[in-house]
Amino acid sequence: MKMKRLFTTAVSTLLCVALAAPVAFAGPRVKKSKPTLKYVFYFIGDGMANVQMHAAEAYLAALLEDDATPGGTKAELLAMSRFPVQGMSSTFANNRLITGSAAAGTALATGKKTNIGVISQSPDGSVNYNTLAEKAKEKGMKVGIVTSVTINHATPAVFYAHTPSRNNYYDIALSLATSDFDYFGGGYWNKDADDAVEPTAESNGFVMTNTLADLQAQAPGARVIARDSLQDAGGQTGALWYEVDRERVGGISLAQFTEEGIRLLDNPNGFFMMVEGGKIDWACHANDAYAAIGDTIAFDDAIKEAVDFYYAHPNETLIVVTADHECGGQTIGFAGTGYDTFFEILENQTMSFEYFNATVLSEYKDDHTPAPADIDADMWQIIFDNFGLDGNDLSAEPGDDLTAFQVSQLEDAFDRTMNGSPITGAEEDYLLYGGYQALTVTLTHILNQRAGIGWTSYSHTGVPVPVLAMGKYADLFDGFYDNTDVALRIAQAMGVNLGN
Repeated sequence: MKMKRLFTTAVSTLLCVALAAPVAFAGPRVKKSKPTLKYVFYFIGDGMANVQMHAAEAYLAALLEDDATPGGTKAELLAMSRFPVQGMSSTFANNRLITGSAAAGTALATGKKTNIGVISQSPDGSVNYNTLAEKAKEKGMKVGIVTSVTINHATPAVFYAHTPSRNNYYDIALSLATSDFDYFGGGYWNKDADDAVEPTAESNGFVMTNTLADLQAQAPGARVIARDSLQDAGGQTGALWYEVDRERVGGISLAQFTEEGIRLLDNPNGFFMMVEGGKIDWACHANDAYAAIGDTIAFDDAIKEAVDFYYAHPNETLIVVTADHECGGQTIGFAGTGYDTFFEILENQTMSFEYFNATVLSEYKDDHTPAPADIDADMWQIIFDNFGLDGNDLSAEPGDDLTAFQVSQLEDAFDRTMNGSPITGAEEDYLLYGGYQALTVTLTHILNQRAGIGWTSYSHTGVPVPVLAMGKYADLFDGFYDNTDVALRIAQAMGVNLGN
C-alpha cells in the first residue's frame, strides 16, 4: 500500500478573505467569457474529511519509520493532498446541521440545498433539480458515474435520479437504466431493486459486464454498466469489497473502474465523470480505522488515474476532489496515548470488521455451541492473529499485552456477541457498540485507541470538508464556501447553468 509521490511540493500563497457576514458565501469567481472545459473529474470521498486523509498519510509514513524518529517522515502525502488548490466547504442540509449523503450529494450535484433523504429534488419533492451530469450530457459531453458501493446508492443517485426518498432503490435503479448516460461502474443494484431493471438497461443500449476482463473487452464508445460479480462480505449489499479485503479475495478496484471509464468515455466532445469512494463512510460508521484507511488509499489510487489523464490533457482538464461529510468523528489523538501515536500497529489487523464477522467470527460461533462462559483459548488466538492484541500470554512482546480493563471490555463484548446478554441498558449498549457486532467493534476500538485514534460517533458529523482542485480553473476552488458552491463553480467553469 506504499504509494509513489506524484508531484513535487508546491508553494502555496495563503489569502486572507474578509467575509461581510458569516453566513454569506462568496459565489464562483469565473468570468462568463472564459472557454469551457473538455474533461471534468469530480471525486467525492463519502465520509472523508481532512482527518481521514491524514490518518491514511500517517499510516503510510508509520510503515516507513517510527514517527518518533527526529526529522523523520510523519506523513506520506496522498496524491490529492498535493493538489495545488486547497479549499474547504460547509456541509449542512436544508433541515439539519449534520447532513446525510442524499442531501449533501444533492448540494454537490445541483448547487441547491434539500432535506435529509431527498435525491436531487426540492425539500418537498415538488421540483426536480438539474444536475451537473445532466447538464454535461445536454452539452454533448459523455457522462460516467463510478462508485465503490451500490450504483443506486445515495451519492451516485443524486447525479441521475430525482426522488423524495433515497430508499426508493428500485425507482433509482430504473432511472439509471433509462438514462442517456454512457458509463456506470461499481457494485450491483441494491437488493431492493429487482432483476427487471437489467433488461430495461439492455433495451436502452447498455452492455452489462460483471468482470474486469468483460469490461476491458468493451470498445471505446460503448455504453456500459460495469459491476463486480464479487459482492462484499456483507452479503446482499452489492457493494465492492473493502480494499483491505479485496487484496485477499480479488475483484475490481475503484481505480480500475475509473481507468476503464476514461478509456470508454474519451471522445472529441469530452466527458464528465463522478467517482465516489463510498466505503470510507461505511468503515467510519463502524469505527474501523484500518478499513477506512485502506479505502481512502484506494480512492486516492482512483484519483491518480485522473491525474495521469490530466498530464496528457493539461489545458482541457479540471479535477475536483471533495467529500459529502465526515463520518465517525474520527480524530488523531486519544486520551490513553496522550501525545504519542503508534499507527504502525494498525498493520496487525488482517481484515475489515465486515470480513471478520462474516468469516472468522461466524465460523467460531458455529464451532462453539453452546458458547463458552468466557473468552477461551481459541478466541484469544483469533484475536491475536487478526488484531495483534494479546490477552492470554501468547507472545513474549509486552507491547501487545492487553490491560486488565481492556480484557474486561472484551469479555463483556464477547458475552454480548455469543449469547446476546444485555449490558446495562439500550443507551450504554449503543454508546459501546453502535449497533455493530459487539466483540468486533470493541476490538477495532481498542486497536485504534492503542494506535492513537479516537472516535466520537457512529454517525456523520458536521465538520467542514476539504475541496481540492488541480487543472484548468482550479483557482476557483480556493477559500471557504458552502458545498452548493462547489457545484456552482464547476457548472460555471463548464459553461452550463444549473437553473432549477
